[in-house]
Amino acid sequence: MRNALERLCGQNAPSGFEGPAAAVAAQLLSPLVDEVTVDRMGNVIGLRRCGKPNAKKLLLDAHLDEIGLMVTGIEEGFLRFRTIGGVDPRMLPDRELTVLTEPPMLGVVACLPPHVLKPEDADKALPIRELYVDVGLSQEEAEKQIPIGTPMVFRGSCFPLGKRDMCGKSMDDRSCFVTLLRCAELLKEKKLDVDLYIMGSTREEISGTGAQCATFAIAPDYCVAVDVTHGRTPDGPADRSCTLGGGPAIGVGPNMTRWMTRRMIEKAKENGIPYQLEVMAGHTGTNGWHMQICREGIATSVVSLPLKYMHSPIEVLRVKDMERVAQLLAAFAEHLGKEAGSLC
Repeated sequence: MRNALERLCGQNAPSGFEGPAAAVAAQLLSPLVDEVTVDRMGNVIGLRRCGKPNAKKLLLDAHLDEIGLMVTGIEEGFLRFRTIGGVDPRMLPDRELTVLTEPPMLGVVACLPPHVLKPEDADKALPIRELYVDVGLSQEEAEKQIPIGTPMVFRGSCFPLGKRDMCGKSMDDRSCFVTLLRCAELLKEKKLDVDLYIMGSTREEISGTGAQCATFAIAPDYCVAVDVTHGRTPDGPADRSCTLGGGPAIGVGPNMTRWMTRRMIEKAKENGIPYQLEVMAGHTGTNGWHMQICREGIATSVVSLPLKYMHSPIEVLRVKDMERVAQLLAAFAEHLGKEAGSLC
């Protein structure tokens, strides 16, 4: 899982530009399923058939895109930009970026040194409109090499943090796609009574349209959106975060199908998998929000992986939690066709 995570997080693929991550995802998924396709929205979809006629369909989803920036103009060789997805402007000054030109180049978000800051500005976060990216080029060179609309992402991949954790960019939500790969691996020698679809979806950070379109096309009977949730830190709200090492967070709320939530909890208990409950009173902030209303409605569950420092280049997760998410999803998939009827 660590190797797969490093490979996926090393790809630069913000929303709408997921091609590099999708190519790696398809390569990793191919040995675990019967077929892999890439649809019009760029979603990577793997299918493992159970061999039963008219079998029900289970779709497991995790998105492949990451947040980023996009060049909107060039002033004196410095790049102006807007955000792709939920980028926090407070953490941008001093940040190293990869500018996705051909070939890619490096840039840094410019900042004023503390020696020249006005006292009233020292504790303020600069708005995006006042920030620039320095790529070390003149105006003429920048105009030639960097087209308007060029995306940019945080520089880097991921790396071990201590013995238990991994740290890096874009683990929201490529870490969860890795849990889907591990789930498929755990089910490799198991007999299923549902057709299993595994999807690495696109554009979740901006709209969720990738998963929505694919869910409509697949027409599954059951969906599970697998995404990250906020990991607990000393300065964070305890009632809105989950513990790293505490296992998967099972979503509870009006936008999750109740019998699926109950079954997730039961399977965790049966298999001795530590789990946490996450109350989601409204919008889940995941693809589950869009998948549940496809066609005439899809039975949907949300399972989350605790992650600290979300939407930053230093996201942190616990590898053991990834394994436990995969174990829970595998347990949920087994005998689903037989058992779902009595639960609905």
